[in-house]
Amino acid sequence: MTTQETMSREPRSLKELNLNSTKKTKTPGAGSTLPPLDWARSHGPITGALSATTGAAAAALLGTATGMPEGWPLLIGAAGALGHGIGHSVRRKLTLRTAVARAASWLVAGGWTTWAMAHGPLSWAAAGSLAALGVGIGAAASHTAAWEEVAEEERFTAAARAAAAEMDGRRRVIAAEWQDRIRRVCMVDVKVVAVEFWETGAGFSVEAELPGGGVTWDRISSRSRALAADARLPLGCTVHVEEGAAQGLVVFDVMTKNIMREEKLYPDDYSPLSILTGIPWCLRPNGEEIRVFLREACALLLGPPGSGKSTFMDIILTGFARCTDALTWVIDLKQGAIGIPWVTPWLEAQGLIEPDDPDNPAPAGTRPGVDWLAATPKEAIRMLKAALRINKARQLRYQKLMRQQDTTLLPISPELPQIEIVIDEGAEALAHANNRREPEKRELAELIKEVMRTTRAMGLRKVLTAVDGNLNTIGDTVVKRFSPLSIALTSGENSGHNVGKLFPKVRIDSNQLNEKGAGIIGDSGANGFAPTEFKGWKSLPSMVRRVVLATNDRRPTLDQVSVEAAGDDYRERWSPARAGWLATAAEAVRNGETDDDQAPGAAGTTTAVLDKPEPPAAGDDSERRHRSLNLSYQRRAEDDPDELAARFLAEIDQTYGTTEEPDRTRRTDRQRPRGLNLSYSRTEPPETSDTTAGDESERVPPLLQRAYDAVTAAGGRMHTADLAEQLGLAATELGTELGRILRAVGVERPGKGTLRVGKSEPRTGYLAETLAEAIRRYRDAR
Repeated sequence: MTTQETMSREPRSLKELNLNSTKKTKTPGAGSTLPPLDWARSHGPITGALSATTGAAAAALLGTATGMPEGWPLLIGAAGALGHGIGHSVRRKLTLRTAVARAASWLVAGGWTTWAMAHGPLSWAAAGSLAALGVGIGAAASHTAAWEEVAEEERFTAAARAAAAEMDGRRRVIAAEWQDRIRRVCMVDVKVVAVEFWETGAGFSVEAELPGGGVTWDRISSRSRALAADARLPLGCTVHVEEGAAQGLVVFDVMTKNIMREEKLYPDDYSPLSILTGIPWCLRPNGEEIRVFLREACALLLGPPGSGKSTFMDIILTGFARCTDALTWVIDLKQGAIGIPWVTPWLEAQGLIEPDDPDNPAPAGTRPGVDWLAATPKEAIRMLKAALRINKARQLRYQKLMRQQDTTLLPISPELPQIEIVIDEGAEALAHANNRREPEKRELAELIKEVMRTTRAMGLRKVLTAVDGNLNTIGDTVVKRFSPLSIALTSGENSGHNVGKLFPKVRIDSNQLNEKGAGIIGDSGANGFAPTEFKGWKSLPSMVRRVVLATNDRRPTLDQVSVEAAGDDYRERWSPARAGWLATAAEAVRNGETDDDQAPGAAGTTTAVLDKPEPPAAGDDSERRHRSLNLSYQRRAEDDPDELAARFLAEIDQTYGTTEEPDRTRRTDRQRPRGLNLSYSRTEPPETSDTTAGDESERVPPLLQRAYDAVTAAGGRMHTADLAEQLGLAATELGTELGRILRAVGVERPGKGTLRVGKSEPRTGYLAETLAEAIRRYRDAR
């Protein structure tokens, strides 16, 4: 190998690799054949001897030439011996041998200089003696350096031995203490063989050998609460007992500090993950991450209200979003609540809603953070049927690939991703498994269980959540049987209710795990782990947005075979007809104008177009029409509505002969039929207007005027739901449209729109004075 090849393989510095600058810099020492000098480096035995001898020779020559008194070099040597040889050695805690060698070198150099000045520094005697002096100083320095290295190593070894002895002392105390405790509490005579302290400082682990006679670790595990009480552990600390690496060994994880109280944010690490190598979901009491493996497993999460389940769901979706070989489908029958934040950045990028931070909008090309969102039973049924068709198609079309890989499981990869179906509050569906009065929900419950039973090999798995594990909540035992990964959040539950349902044989004091996000997790699969305590990370609302944007370019897309099998149900999942409610819902959530009784996709719900609007032309006021509701998707483009109406009336006339041409004259607002009127957002042609341009009634949006009249007639205040019912609209539609009308002229409702009518509970609504102020501003603005 040539020298050039050798140098090319050496790591390069940042300056050498900086290709952004074309400025030529001169390398220090360029053109010199001498090696570069490091002036900051300390002397060694050779350089130290050379420095001493050349310094003595230079001092002798200079002193002789200038007539320096002969005793001065000796005084200088004595000062060096005292300061450097003794003082510096003592400060550095060097050995006596090093101090003596240094002091002697200074004195000898000073004595030689004094002698040379008296007898002439240019004689052969002076030169020979100086050379001998240099060799002696070098030999002494080399010897003392080796001696000092041995002494320093001995000091470190002694310190390490002292620390180890102290640690061993603590271990011996703990070992003796726990041997005695186990004997008293559990009536088992064990022998402690190891004690390991946790890096977090929150506890330690004790490994012990069981005695003979058929004693198993289960006998000790049943007394874990008694052991914690006997050890007088702080509240919130537990003793976790599990089997060791071999039969006959038992391990005690003893918490001495309640880290469950500490809120730890999800790390700012959105690096790629794989469904095959595990996804971090939570932390053990000793600070280690718990990774779950879901290639073949479903998961069941139980959490009562207030236990931190929503936060845990964000962590689950974050893990799936980071995977380069997994797609996430979400079913949430509570109006898609958990999925809406994951599609909000996409809605921003489409221009359908305003970004929270105008200075940092979602960039173009942002995709939804979840691949499919179902918020109604109908859409969920469509999703699960598509999943079953994908399962069959993969079984047939990927047989060759599985033979090549010599496996019976579909080889999951970024090109062939796994589908993770996350079902929030599955009780809403599974509870209707035997309900004949609601066939739609009953069908949904059966499909949920069928997908769990039949799709494992082809890479379709589920994560299902519920409030509790009763059969009347999750239907039957199918969900538990096919969910080896089980999680029970314990904050807020009664008497370890969910823990007993999921882990009947585990003796963990769940009453101590009463912090939000704390609970017990276990995996009963072949490569799983015993149930153990855990603490989940805390997620912030802003984290979802960061995750969606950080993983946008590496989240996979569904393989073509699966897309063809899923058909239009999958391809049109984000179409306006099926997902148009998202823009309205996201905007309503931001403005606090949601109506819990109005489900997405229900009758009467207006659907927003999910296509990015074209930029308005100069002087065109149609931007409002793009930003508002558009129902054009409900009719074919080639059908003109006036022509359809004319044809319809003509057919009636031909059949009955009694229909008159409808009166096209303008009617007052009170004469108009009820319904959503968007005329305020379009410009009336001059020939259709029967009023002058200065008529104040034409300056106010009709919906605003109608709302004002209704609220005034009701006494000056009305709840949104009551006003919507009187106007013949859905509450979500009214809140969204009326909110836009008020914001257009800068009118805000006091108290974020919350008010009390009579003795009713505070709810969103409108005041007559607020609407009157908006009417005044519209009249003044035009």
